[in-house]
Amino acid sequence: MTDVELICGVDEAGRGPLAGPVTAGAVILSRDFPRDILSDSKALNPAQRTEVAVVIRGRAIAWSLGWASHAEIDLFNIHNATLLAMRRAVLALPVHPTRIFVDGLFCPACGIVSSAVVRGDATVPEIMAASILAKTARDAWMEEYAKIEPAYGFERHKGYPTLEHRRAIVCTGPSRIQRLSFQITVP
Repeated sequence: MTDVELICGVDEAGRGPLAGPVTAGAVILSRDFPRDILSDSKALNPAQRTEVAVVIRGRAIAWSLGWASHAEIDLFNIHNATLLAMRRAVLALPVHPTRIFVDGLFCPACGIVSSAVVRGDATVPEIMAASILAKTARDAWMEEYAKIEPAYGFERHKGYPTLEHRRAIVCTGPSRIQRLSFQITVP
């Protein structure tokens, strides 16, 4: 890596839920960023993720978020909506990266040299940081939205297909942010 190379990590949160948006984070870390505080976002508890997210937003060279709505997920499918959210996150960065590392198997079309890294959210610091920002932002969005439609318990499960959520859909009908293209089964 040269002194002028700006590595951007990209990851998403919210591919699996039955409701709400998919959110992507894009992060460029400085050389002196305290990488030891980073981990796979799923390995951190909510309080730890929130604490680390504050450090990322305060000390990263640049960071941004991209979103794709539940309607876009239904229109384009979850795979393409995820790539759209990732593209939006990268293009929203205030600093142009020279290379992108994306968690998973696919990269968004951004016109920037990109590499997909399987399990990158557990191995690449920039991806770990992006994962943490995406997860904390999406969780906060779902917690706020829970105040609008409290019958679904979004503040607890964030739209994931828990038994509570699936039963709420059957009893109450779909929420206004339901992914209607996702199949819902209740035992």
